[in-house]
Amino acid sequence: MNKTFRIQNADRSHFSYAEEICNEMEESAKARGTGIAKRSPEYLRLKMNEGKAVIAFASDGKWAGFCYIESWGHDQYVANSGLIVSPAYRKSGLAKQIKKKIFQLSRKKYPDSKIFGLTTGLAVMKINSDLGYEPVTYSELTQDEAFWDGCRSCVNYDILVSKERKNCLCTAMLYDPKDHYTPEETKKDFTKKARIYERLLRLKQFILLKKRKRNSHIS
Repeated sequence: MNKTFRIQNADRSHFSYAEEICNEMEESAKARGTGIAKRSPEYLRLKMNEGKAVIAFASDGKWAGFCYIESWGHDQYVANSGLIVSPAYRKSGLAKQIKKKIFQLSRKKYPDSKIFGLTTGLAVMKINSDLGYEPVTYSELTQDEAFWDGCRSCVNYDILVSKERKNCLCTAMLYDPKDHYTPEETKKDFTKKARIYERLLRLKQFILLKKRKRNSHIS
């Protein structure tokens, strides 16, 4: 699919899209069978108003994608959250364009902050690697309670709690502005290890979900 998109910083003029974006986030999570921390339209409007979000439109003016910034631990950590692409524009390369745009905005607003993300998808891992992110353990993420509280609405929250916040179905990735490889290096490394990462993701999901089912039968 070869389409042209307009990706820009979101603001008050985009408030009317907040509800549609929230609904699509929830439907997408259901379709994947994975969980995300739910956000309200009011919360997305707050991010737009603060200049901490980007929004994408197709050439015909239709909403195509969205992502926003959250900061934690007194701005020591930043997360690019809520990445969503409208179903009509998936597999078009738009997700990568949005991630690049929100990453650039994060670096501009928080030049000294570590940027991290949690994902259950190999495709997002690849996009992050292209930007210079590296896979890390959960211990290298923010310990801000407000961040972890945001995971409560995720369907996998019980797994996160049972693992004492040291593991879950998501893979953690981090960009440290003071200590990181170049995007070329992380991209090359991911390409070499892609099959290994895919197997590890499947194995993690199998083990953790199997344990959840076993515990549900016991209870």
